[in-house]
Amino acid sequence: MKSLSIKSLQQEFEYDYYMYVPLSIVLNSCIGSIAAMTILAQGTSLISGIELTLCVSLCMGYNAVLLAGSNRKFAFWLLTVSLVVNILLILITLL
Repeated sequence: MKSLSIKSLQQEFEYDYYMYVPLSIVLNSCIGSIAAMTILAQGTSLISGIELTLCVSLCMGYNAVLLAGSNRKFAFWLLTVSLVVNILLILITLL
């Protein structure tokens, strides 16, 4: 059985990069849109605006990195940060 570690996930992402690009775009966009929906469901305030800006910036940044053909390692880490932050934003707004 394969071990589940960040290093092994990164190596697999870099090895099968062209397979993971469309999958990660869909995943990141879905999680980001859920985060944006939960943030906007709270109403409009300065805090909501900051949270929404962070959510949208991370999702758009990841898509821009892929379109620009940037480093695969950087794309993996930006995907990881984007998913973690968006999931945290969902949890924070729902609790």
